[in-house]
Amino acid sequence: MPRDGSFEDWSESLSDYSARYAAALPDDLPVIPKVVGEMLQSAHGQTNLLGVLDTARNGHKVSEPLAWIIANQNTFATAWVLGAWRVEETGEIVKLEAEK
Repeated sequence: MPRDGSFEDWSESLSDYSARYAAALPDDLPVIPKVVGEMLQSAHGQTNLLGVLDTARNGHKVSEPLAWIIANQNTFATAWVLGAWRVEETGEIVKLEAEK
């Protein structure tokens, strides 16, 4: 709303607010280790969530990141679906780029 109290630009302000709201990330982003986030980024365009979880559970080579995914499947799945998470070690927010 303009400072003079008029409503002439109200619809534009509401539109701007709606766009910012739609682009906003949730406050409770999943928190995952950096190396797990790197795996998520790498796999996201190449396979689906079920493929990653299957590899984590049934893969021949068990690694620390895969063990974390197995132990924290819901957190990993939430990060996958949202395409965003907070890095455990740094607090940095990572957001996957939109597919083109």
